Amino acid sequence: MTRTADLGRVHFIGIGGAGMSGIARILLARGAAVSGSDAKDSASVAQLREAGAQVWIGHHAENVDDVDTVVVSSAIRPNNPELQCARERGLRVLHRSEALASAMAQDTVVAVAGTHGKTTTTAMIAVVLRGAGLDPSFAVGGNVPALGVNAAAGSSGIFVAEADESDGSFLNYRPRIEVLTNAEPDHLDHYGTAEAVMAAFTAFIGLLPPEGLLVACADDEGALALAEQAEAAGKRVVGYGRAASARVRLIGTDLEFDGPTGRRSLPLELQVPGEHNALNAAAAFAVATELGVAPETALAGLAGFTGADRRFQLKGEASGVRVFDDYAHHPTELRAALAAARTVASGHRVLVLFQPHLFSRTREFATEFGQALGLADAAVVLDVFPAREDPIPGVDGGLITATDPALVFQPDREAAIALLAAQARPGDIVLTIGAGDVTEAGQALLLALRAAGTPAAGGGSHGG
Repeated sequence: MTRTADLGRVHFIGIGGAGMSGIARILLARGAAVSGSDAKDSASVAQLREAGAQVWIGHHAENVDDVDTVVVSSAIRPNNPELQCARERGLRVLHRSEALASAMAQDTVVAVAGTHGKTTTTAMIAVVLRGAGLDPSFAVGGNVPALGVNAAAGSSGIFVAEADESDGSFLNYRPRIEVLTNAEPDHLDHYGTAEAVMAAFTAFIGLLPPEGLLVACADDEGALALAEQAEAAGKRVVGYGRAASARVRLIGTDLEFDGPTGRRSLPLELQVPGEHNALNAAAAFAVATELGVAPETALAGLAGFTGADRRFQLKGEASGVRVFDDYAHHPTELRAALAAARTVASGHRVLVLFQPHLFSRTREFATEFGQALGLADAAVVLDVFPAREDPIPGVDGGLITATDPALVFQPDREAAIALLAAQARPGDIVLTIGAGDVTEAGQALLLALRAAGTPAAGGGSHGG
């Protein structure tokens, strides 16, 4: 495996992205010369410049002059001028996961994988380890307020990394501890079939060394099946969840686990809502105690965890209505976010502005998205955020709303915001949900709510 010292001068195409900026920050901290380019300026770009990176706005072939290694993500298209130039010159081109693997080649690696919950679980582990006096390196797929950044180089020799399965790149890591939050079909644009998705997770578990540990959710059918495979292959496994078989078991609001003298139970207190976050916390607890953190210390760290950006993040309140933002972009994630919203709304209504992410995912899961949105009292669906994909004929947000007449398809974002602001009443929650630029709608919603001033009258409910 290539190590940081062997990379030479490293150039990141799309350096401002959440994953790319984090890896660039770690390489800078570990002494690498780093440059990069991005389509637009941003806070991430400014921070990287302050840390010593040279960053250009716009992609041009001359940006890779005097470069030894070029780093790309799956979002970078083959016709990108910098990537074309790098290949023509025979430069080393690494996927971002390979660059991250280089950065953690000498560390004890904790890799957090799963279809959902990776970012929050990775963030929880990093926060708990830091609170316990360890100084882990970490790379998280979103900014973590408690950590100040989404990635950093620590001094403890422990590296906590979010392992992205979307393009199979998580198979580039060599972890000693793996967390598997869940496993179900997604990213079929890459894998093609559900069987191929599960085969990739099986290969991921196969990366564990003989002394390694798999921490797997015992409540998830896919993760449980993979854990059973791992145990059959002689791997050490710790299950977590509410299942009776879980070694780290949630019972009510308590966490039961193995202590030196037998089973123990301590209260699990969290600031982040939802059953999915209780499961994420159980996984983080299992990892922390495996690394020598005292149970009480781990639980104290989890009690202080305030979340990661775009994970049920409060954007503000106006006219008695709270606006939250969430990154959910799969039907299971959507259901989990709406279940959490129900607990926070305390009997008031939950309104949703949802932006589907990827044409292929919208096509595959339109019915499931519609069913999940049925848990809201009102839901408006925007058009698809394409990300890395070209349009697919006949696929738009209306494919989802066609599954339920109570759902509204409104591709005009301003009109959608006005519609929700007019319906919202004091005490209600409005959620902007999706992995695209719907996150920008939060502030516009707050402005619209303030402008509306007075609560709307009437209005029915749906699915509540």
